[in-house]
Amino acid sequence: MLYPVARSLMFRCDPETSHDLALKTMNLSAELGMHHLLGAEVQEHPVEVMGLRFPNPVGLAAGLDKNGIAVDGLAAMGFGFVEVGTVTPRPQAGNPKPRIFRLPQQNAIINRMGFNNDGVDQLLKNLDRSRYKGILGINIGKNKDTPNENANDDYLYCMRKVYGRASYITVNVSSPNTPGLRTLQFGDSLNSLLDALKTEQIKLAGVHNRYVPVAVKIAPDMTEEEVGMVAASLKAYELDGVIATNTTLSREGVEGLPHASEAGGLSGAPVRNKSTRTIKALSEALDGALPIIGVGGITDGLDAAEKIEAGASLVQIYSGFIYRGPELVSDAVKAIAALQR
Repeated sequence: MLYPVARSLMFRCDPETSHDLALKTMNLSAELGMHHLLGAEVQEHPVEVMGLRFPNPVGLAAGLDKNGIAVDGLAAMGFGFVEVGTVTPRPQAGNPKPRIFRLPQQNAIINRMGFNNDGVDQLLKNLDRSRYKGILGINIGKNKDTPNENANDDYLYCMRKVYGRASYITVNVSSPNTPGLRTLQFGDSLNSLLDALKTEQIKLAGVHNRYVPVAVKIAPDMTEEEVGMVAASLKAYELDGVIATNTTLSREGVEGLPHASEAGGLSGAPVRNKSTRTIKALSEALDGALPIIGVGGITDGLDAAEKIEAGASLVQIYSGFIYRGPELVSDAVKAIAALQR
């Protein structure tokens, strides 16, 4: 299997350069059949969630392919679904570089990208060139310079744009890298957003003659009481799913390591327990009202199964995929299938 060799070469470059290079070559590797050499296997373990039939329950989390340029190549890695974005109404450069930092001792990454993307119109153009016919999630956010009091406008704009192309839509209110964004997870701000999204979703379902599920992505840095409050809002406004969790602001598990003091969200193995605790609290508070997609710290098959045991119906991976490659996808599917036999 060539992935360890490829990773070794990529890790000689700075993280953002290797990330961009990998995306640019991903579709080509699939076309040439090199995805098999990298360890990719398509594992079938169908599951129905949010009214959608997933060929297997292991997906790619948003953030790796913000602009939807490598969907075909990523799908060939064995994922049961692919989520692109986060995308914003207008293009934005994101935060100054450097803004991605590897912590290989803990299979972790710190990033402060800041929703760098080419805008929703370019995303749709890129997706039009894709041949992928599987489950596609599109993750939407607000522009950095849009005040929080006008955030609903940005989310609704993106929702209208992507509705016809998405299998499901994810509303990102939990990135730590857009100032003030996480305040949209709570209280009146969250309720206002969910109310607006639900109203628009119903309207768009009539226009397109197709119901597209909407999920909300939350942070792992909430108290159990806060998780309960978010769950109550999700149930009240009849959202279709919740993704738990985004990156953490905590540095637990990486203290003293090179780059550990960099600003940004921490992902990878150190966030595993915080994510799983959030999933358990959500599962109890939601009591089956809507499904949970578990993400955070999955670096082997047992981690994926743990998320399912905690209450998730699907899982997503990102940082673990960077460190382990497509082998992780098939390992996760096998572990979940074994758990559910």
